[in-house]
Amino acid sequence: MDQPVLHTHHLEVGYGGKALLEEVCLAVHPGQILTLIGPNGVGKSTLLKTLSKLLAPVGGAVLLQGKELRQLPERELALQLSILTTERVMPELMRCEEVVGTGRYPHTGRLGLLTPADRAQVDAAMELVGVQALRDQEFRRLSDGQRQRVMLARAICQEPQVMILDEPTSFLDIRYKLELLELLKKLVRSRALAVVMSLHELDLAQKVSDLVLCVGEGGIQRWGTPEEVFAVGYIHQLYGVTQGSFQPSYGSLELPAVTGVPEVFVLGGGGSGIPVYRRLQRQGIPFGAGVLQENDLDLPVAQALAARLITERAFEPIGPRALEEAAAVVGQCRRLICCVEHFGTMNEGNRQLLQLAQRRGISVEMDGSGSC
Repeated sequence: MDQPVLHTHHLEVGYGGKALLEEVCLAVHPGQILTLIGPNGVGKSTLLKTLSKLLAPVGGAVLLQGKELRQLPERELALQLSILTTERVMPELMRCEEVVGTGRYPHTGRLGLLTPADRAQVDAAMELVGVQALRDQEFRRLSDGQRQRVMLARAICQEPQVMILDEPTSFLDIRYKLELLELLKKLVRSRALAVVMSLHELDLAQKVSDLVLCVGEGGIQRWGTPEEVFAVGYIHQLYGVTQGSFQPSYGSLELPAVTGVPEVFVLGGGGSGIPVYRRLQRQGIPFGAGVLQENDLDLPVAQALAARLITERAFEPIGPRALEEAAAVVGQCRRLICCVEHFGTMNEGNRQLLQLAQRRGISVEMDGSGSC
């Protein structure tokens, strides 16, 4: 692999000579996205500001293309690195096109006059981010999300080798969150750009990142690929989660399970039970779920939300043990919800549970587009 375009050496970051984070050793290569995750107040923004020379290191060094950041002249730094922060910039009486155009200043002469080639870069960046229609609007009159996108166009227009983004999806609705992250993926591939950013949305960090740096209480806790970082249980530790859970399989957050004796039994499978599990949790109803094979799509959410869960080994038909255990739970319930559309060899036991409920006069609800 190429040499890292940005890396640190025994870096310490903080304020007033007091280190908030120590021994920060990270490296990002061209064509990579490195994402910082962790709870509020642990130093993610402080680290990003230090990586972009907005803050001086308390100790150690940040190196850009092998040169210490503190030794780089401002113009040389601006030609190689751009930054988008959460701090609200409010240029007075500037149109959006003019704001984006300031990203070209490192490439212009002392007068800051844009050439036709510079203006072409401005147009291309605005088109790439989808803000062409805003070019003549006054920047300060935009919504927060629109401002964020204009400032991203400005950062792209700068043509950096490294882009540092502090919570770039803040203020954006779901459409623009997805478009922004897809745009970043395209940029790192097409321009060999290196991106360092922080995100609060764990599901997006899990999907878009090549590397993840975990910043927790006490400093850097973990560093690696999403597959290494988003392991079962670790995210709870990083964020100190005591209520609910994070499901690394789906990158989803789940509220705490409703505890108690199950009042409803859910026959699910193949993802069909997930919306029912969540509906029952919202209604405060403890429920049982099963019988689910251990590789079933429903399983992670059922594990998080069910008061009682009955499982069978992966790729195995429902056996006598699981069937007996589930039948005992069904017998305690006042209602059974059947979510599956068809029964086959692997879930034949669930058909028997449905029939058991019907024989015992337990209320049965068919939930789903198909019939059971």
